[in-house]
Amino acid sequence: MSQIKSKNTKPEIIFRKLLRINGLKGYRLHAKIPGKPDIYYPAKKLAIFIDGCFWHGCKKCLKLPKTHSAFWVKKINDNRQRDKKIRIALRKLGIKTIRFWQHEVQSSSDRIIGVVKNSINLQNKA
Repeated sequence: MSQIKSKNTKPEIIFRKLLRINGLKGYRLHAKIPGKPDIYYPAKKLAIFIDGCFWHGCKKCLKLPKTHSAFWVKKINDNRQRDKKIRIALRKLGIKTIRFWQHEVQSSSDRIIGVVKNSINLQNKA
């Protein structure tokens, strides 16, 4: 597992290209706030996470390995619990979070860009 990348993954790079193409500037990469979000808009207090379908247990895509399945179930459940704790910690800091699945970034670009734009615009009105 030490070979698994946690930064600059393919879905993250695709997502950043989508942001750039759509003129959504002003974000920071891997900000030093709880959870180390993949994208952070400090002026908008908006943290965006791109969750790997396997590592975070996407109900649509997850296929557990046949070997060591108890280990993987625990690992994925622990990741989900950590995600909840991070969301709560960020909310206490006044930071809104958005999570996208890896498969969404790769297949639903219009929808996810719409969600980001809407979140940024809602923050402008507040």
